[in-house]
Amino acid sequence: MYSPAQLAAFIDHTLLKADAKAGDIGKLCAEALEHKFFSVCVNGAWAASAHHLLEGSDVKIAVVVGFPLGAMSADAKRFETEAAIDDGAQEIDAVLNVGKLKDGDDKCVLRELIDVVEAADERTVKVILETCLLTDEEKIRACKIVVESGAHFVKTSTGFGAGGATVADVKLMRAAVGPKFGVKASGGIRDTKTALAMIEAGATRLGTSASVAIVTGLAEIQHG
Repeated sequence: MYSPAQLAAFIDHTLLKADAKAGDIGKLCAEALEHKFFSVCVNGAWAASAHHLLEGSDVKIAVVVGFPLGAMSADAKRFETEAAIDDGAQEIDAVLNVGKLKDGDDKCVLRELIDVVEAADERTVKVILETCLLTDEEKIRACKIVVESGAHFVKTSTGFGAGGATVADVKLMRAAVGPKFGVKASGGIRDTKTALAMIEAGATRLGTSASVAIVTGLAEIQHG
């Protein structure tokens, strides 16, 4: 069984709501410092604020790119990645172009992801598949493209789609990318049991806004 600190080290403490305010970002960063979450995950407009609040700490700053639809131009995603890095991002969570994948235009999807990886300049890149929109065959194809692109993680969901992470999808993605590649489960992970189930299925990172409840809920499971 994990300790609270061990579980916290899996978590990207996330706030991506359109109406998030400076005070909300401040609270997010304070919670991340208190519980020692792996990172905070924010929209690009808040990257510099998070960088200022977390400077000198071990908490990393992850910034979403092409969020939440992934359907903007490849150049926009590359520029957004560069801007996020300039503002202090240490990890990039980029949304794959779902429509191009469904069209079978794997070369276009790959080229775009390579551009993001290059723009990230050796920083960790996680690629969001939005699994609720994909067939199992498309999920597997997407995983192979992500591995080929030089990115570091496949990620289930934006949290803004019709569905979030499932144990079945995490298992499928883990099988597709092999044992050493990163798998991030995100979307709908709101309690400790779900978080632990995702890790058991093969997730090496969790994206959630319920991070504090997940870590504090560990004691109830262990003593329940």
